[in-house]
Amino acid sequence: MTSGSEVVHGYPHLATVRSALAALHKRLSYDGVHSYAPSVLPVDVAFSDQDDLHLGTQRVARALVHHLRLPDARVIVSFREMEHAASVELAAGPEYFMELNDRFRTHRNDIGAALAHEITHVLLHRLGLAFAGRRDNEILTDTVTTYLGAGWLLLDAFREDDVSSQKLGYLTPEEFGYVLAKRSIAFGEDPSPWFTSAQAYTAYTKGLAQARRDEQQPPLTAAGWAGRRRYAKERRYAQENSSRTHHGSPSSASSPVSYAFEGGGRDTLRVSFPCPTCQQRLRVPVNGRIRARCALCRTVLECDT
Repeated sequence: MTSGSEVVHGYPHLATVRSALAALHKRLSYDGVHSYAPSVLPVDVAFSDQDDLHLGTQRVARALVHHLRLPDARVIVSFREMEHAASVELAAGPEYFMELNDRFRTHRNDIGAALAHEITHVLLHRLGLAFAGRRDNEILTDTVTTYLGAGWLLLDAFREDDVSSQKLGYLTPEEFGYVLAKRSIAFGEDPSPWFTSAQAYTAYTKGLAQARRDEQQPPLTAAGWAGRRRYAKERRYAQENSSRTHHGSPSSASSPVSYAFEGGGRDTLRVSFPCPTCQQRLRVPVNGRIRARCALCRTVLECDT
């Protein structure tokens, strides 16, 4: 939880975010991922000043437990002074035990955001899905929370002005916007009317632009002229040096993992590249215009290899 200190912007964790998207799709499958439509709605997690603190918190927690398709069980939430925003007990028992930072007693609109992250920890624990290292595992949690329809709350908790700032979660605002945009594109869902924070909306639009750039990388036919020219040059190099794998070079630090040419000689030259939806790497022949279908997320991609 960042409160009052400088908020990091940009895409410093983008590679881990993309790995998290791929891991989530592999673990849940297409049908499993799409069972989380639609997103949790604002009305289900609304919290007014007139609501009883503990009863309201339990109501919001139950709504998130239900949305994340966890078993229905008693939710016990307490408040105490702590460094982080919240914590959750990952015990095997049926109840859900969570603790929230005392500051949420007076910042009730953000309780849903803190609970969404912690309840996703429970989901990932029960799925057996984890990354090595605390930092990467927290990035996985933020990514899954957002892609499964509850993380727009985390982005909406972001506020920043000349004298103060607040951000929940481990992703930057733009990275939250990127994952949320990935969900928006895949599910045909527009989350922008749900934002109460102007800064969150701005971060979402920036993340959406980055997500769209993923769809405009070679060998996809939507790639721009500069990308197509670079791809053609590297394809010629791969054809002339077919004894080894040749990796294409990304156009910028935030571009997707580079495509790579493989094979050649006696074998058919192929190009591998990340699916813009789920980040699973696809491997197709270098054979002009083709239509590729991702077996993991079922996205159909128009390519010019």
